[in-house]
Amino acid sequence: MSTRPGRLDGKTAVVTAAGQGIGRATVLAFAEEGARVVATDIDEELLDLLAHEAPIAQTRRVDVTDRESIAELAQAVPAPDIVFNCAGFVHNGTVLDCEERDWDLSFDLNVKSMYRLLHAVLPGMRSSGRGSIINVASVVSSVKGAPNRFAYGASKGAVIGLTKSVAADFIGDGIRCNAICPGTVETPSLHQRMQAQADPEAALREFLARQPMGRLGRVEEIAALAVYLASDESAYTTGGIHLIDGGWTI
Repeated sequence: MSTRPGRLDGKTAVVTAAGQGIGRATVLAFAEEGARVVATDIDEELLDLLAHEAPIAQTRRVDVTDRESIAELAQAVPAPDIVFNCAGFVHNGTVLDCEERDWDLSFDLNVKSMYRLLHAVLPGMRSSGRGSIINVASVVSSVKGAPNRFAYGASKGAVIGLTKSVAADFIGDGIRCNAICPGTVETPSLHQRMQAQADPEAALREFLARQPMGRLGRVEEIAALAVYLASDESAYTTGGIHLIDGGWTI
């Protein structure tokens, strides 16, 4: 174990969708850098597994689509130093394939969940005079269009707008807000979507073909960027759209 000072020593971080994928990798990275991490997810089994892998102070079952669940989290952690909004949902299809329930779920989970959490914790963060908010958006958003990602791209574009608004409104309170925009990252969610296709291997080839680097991103790479944005090293950075996409948007 490293004895160097952690870049997040003394900081409390709240992470949503912490059970797997980018959220899980970010919890582990934050904990490695000395943060007291409050790892949240709707899946308690995944949280139990995670609790054995890192010195996490607390795991909590939190449904980010439920206002009362968010309120209970904010009561337990009223003024986090770091908020990592990771919960999300990928709807596959064009506007013609998107029913209202698909649209509503995309915006409820991808955007409104962030609104709920920030609305609950920002008063405490303002009182403490500090904080770093990191929202997971996507290059498929206002940055770039992609086939069959209508509701997803629209909702992630909204995340970018939300991020910039929060950054502008609370910069005077010592609070920073940035968006991470990943490209195609190897996660359990991606594998589930590929397995749902008629030819999963062909789906993988299609994902790889659009990556100039010839590979998918790794969750640890996204987590490393999150550590930087959470730390004091990025103290002069707010309102940014941070692309990490293997050159997809060049």
